Amino acid sequence: MSFVRKLTPHVLAGFMAVIFLDSLRFKFTDHPKTQVIFGALNAWAGSLGLEGLFGHTGLFSQYVIGSIELLAAALLIAGMAPRMQRLQAAGSLAAFLVMAGAVSFHLFTPLGIDPNHDGAGLFAAACANLAFSLVMILGLRRRELAQFAQAFAALFAPTAHGYRA
Repeated sequence: MSFVRKLTPHVLAGFMAVIFLDSLRFKFTDHPKTQVIFGALNAWAGSLGLEGLFGHTGLFSQYVIGSIELLAAALLIAGMAPRMQRLQAAGSLAAFLVMAGAVSFHLFTPLGIDPNHDGAGLFAAACANLAFSLVMILGLRRRELAQFAQAFAALFAPTAHGYRA
């Protein structure tokens, strides 16, 4: 495998991790920009009868989403170790799930792509992370993702004494 092919997943993982880690200072400090975003999403959810879904204690609060982003960043970084590439695949999957949600909420709710009127930088970062996570999952870490899925499934496989988990 060429040097560039070996390095590419780590460059993409590093980029994604930086984006996630940078966003945590907004989510975990209840920054006004975060209040605007999650407030708009919560108002939208409330109009559908799901008040509180994006609120501070909601299922999709900024703290829950931020925690998943922190986990994804940790897995992406840990997966840079040669024997831990399955973790990078798992981090890519977590990144894909969070960013698919983020991009969808920007596009298909009243939130829009530029809720803070700052040039849609947040939306662009979400799109970049979504694209990079897809590249990782479908191309660069497909084998490692299958290995991770097998190892995860083995946790719940029946044994002679019951289940492992």
